[in-house]
Amino acid sequence: MKNIRETAVAGMFYPSSAGKLKNEVQMLLDTCKSDENFQDVLGIVSPHAGYIYSGRTAAYAFNAVADKNYNTIVIISPSHREYFPGISIYNGDAYQTPLGNVPLNKEMIAQLTAEGKFIFEGINGHRAEHAVEVQLPFLQIVMKNFSIVPVVLGDQRKTFVDSLAHKLADIIDDNTLIVASSDLSHFYTKEEADKLDSVVEKRITDFDYEGLQRDLETGKCEACGGGAIVAMMKTADLFNKKKTKVLSRTDSSSVSGDASEVVGYLSAAVYK
Repeated sequence: MKNIRETAVAGMFYPSSAGKLKNEVQMLLDTCKSDENFQDVLGIVSPHAGYIYSGRTAAYAFNAVADKNYNTIVIISPSHREYFPGISIYNGDAYQTPLGNVPLNKEMIAQLTAEGKFIFEGINGHRAEHAVEVQLPFLQIVMKNFSIVPVVLGDQRKTFVDSLAHKLADIIDDNTLIVASSDLSHFYTKEEADKLDSVVEKRITDFDYEGLQRDLETGKCEACGGGAIVAMMKTADLFNKKKTKVLSRTDSSSVSGDASEVVGYLSAAVYK
């Protein structure tokens, strides 16, 4: 592998030592499990803050797909650090974490970018973005022998989100998992955040991704990766997988103790 996207947030969002990282992820997985056994999961929602804040919430999502055989994981992420029109898929060979390199599915990427109108290969949104990277150690612990398609949304307008969903629905199969990487509202009081975040929770529970898109556009709720959630759910709808389960919803105050400015986190599974 020649072109490897090196770790950008190891030592900040999660441990940079392979041993410590493996132990921390395994501890989170061991302690944060749903009682349900999910079958035929097409997508999960997972937060992307530092593991100390959102790792427990994320672990519920990854436990829902633990030990299942997926060949390819499509990770859809917002772009926190740079705006660009369209959707960028990393143009290298692998993403690196302290647990090793995760190869890209070049064949699927070629199919997604074939027309090149909205979805393209590039470095845009991948340079220092954390929202793809923080999902990978969990995947490396719960799965074996998989490749990824790292997708970063430079623009989350409906046109781009719908285009991605239709493209994905055309090329993925039952051996593909979609991870929608998103946190919820940022820096409201705990009470205000709960009102906003409960809107997202209800839209996911009701499998109403169109309503979620509208609510995000009109400010009734907030989610930095809202477009990723909508794209994943719309793809699931096209696959006739319409059952949803919100697995955990928390906020940063449970760790920080500060309820004056919180960040919200949610994990969920979409299945048949």
